[in-house]
Amino acid sequence: MNEVLSQDEIDQLLTAISSGDSDTDNFTPVNSTKKIKIYDFKRPSKISKEQLRTVSIMHETFARLTTTSLSAQLRSLVQVHVASVDELTYEEFIRSIPTPTTLAVINMDPLKGNAVLEIDPAITFCMIDRLFGGRGATSGNKNRELTDIEQEVMEGVIVRILANIREAWTQVIDLRPRFAQIETNPAFAQIVPPNEMVVLVTLETKVGDEEGMMNFCIPYLVLEPIVSKLSSQFWFSSVRKNTTTQYLGTIKQQLDSVDMDVVADIGTISLPIQDVLSLRVGDVVSLSNIKVGEPITLSVGNQKKFYCQPGVVGKKMAVQITGKIENVENDDFEELSVEGDETYE
Repeated sequence: MNEVLSQDEIDQLLTAISSGDSDTDNFTPVNSTKKIKIYDFKRPSKISKEQLRTVSIMHETFARLTTTSLSAQLRSLVQVHVASVDELTYEEFIRSIPTPTTLAVINMDPLKGNAVLEIDPAITFCMIDRLFGGRGATSGNKNRELTDIEQEVMEGVIVRILANIREAWTQVIDLRPRFAQIETNPAFAQIVPPNEMVVLVTLETKVGDEEGMMNFCIPYLVLEPIVSKLSSQFWFSSVRKNTTTQYLGTIKQQLDSVDMDVVADIGTISLPIQDVLSLRVGDVVSLSNIKVGEPITLSVGNQKKFYCQPGVVGKKMAVQITGKIENVENDDFEELSVEGDETYE
């Protein structure tokens, strides 16, 4: 805790300083221990760490979906997970990737602008070999451009990946990403000026025994309209909302087809086991806990729901519902509530 000086001590200190009696050589400014944060005006930070964390959470979902979809498409073990999420300039991103490589330009409708999905050549040729019926070997020349047929094959892979991107972004926006074109030379994929800030999601990818990187580059200009939604509060509130409402209709629809036992309880009686064993067709058992004309209960599952009267429809035993048991909660069994009298055989 900092010591608070009294007024007399302050006066003595000022007098000592003015007279030159104090030793100021050992004086240390109060703020000298503060750390100075360097700010680079050439690459201004436009996205907070919390927003980058939200982007990372979104693409962890994307990585899980892509792991499943690519494993099914390639019929090989695929592992994808988020390695890092960084903010840098587009020029720095272009310089960090090899030439040639696989660059898919993606339209981020309804957001304005394009993004870029870059797939490492080692992963690209491994996928192509698997789809051509091989074992995923990439022993050939990786430092070459894709042929027209190989580009068509990779387009199918990228389109499937875009479906996972849309699913991962559902909590923030109804994104409809569309494949535009494939470039192999980064110089021909100038979607924004070189000094423009971008968010780079780097995904470590392993297909079989081959390892490499996938990079998803999103310019800040694309994210700007939704940057306010890239917060933990918005993200988790959206997750809770969708969890409670999105699947409610599906759950109700599935419950409609669930079979339940409906049992009419006509009364009970206790009998010795000897009497039970001696019962024969035509014997009459007197039920002491219910009188003739009194309603009996109809249970659904193990819950008593309705009052009913026993009777016959044709040659079949049946019950007719006469009312609802009052102690049942209002929404406890909404789908089986009845209007008027209903008969169950």
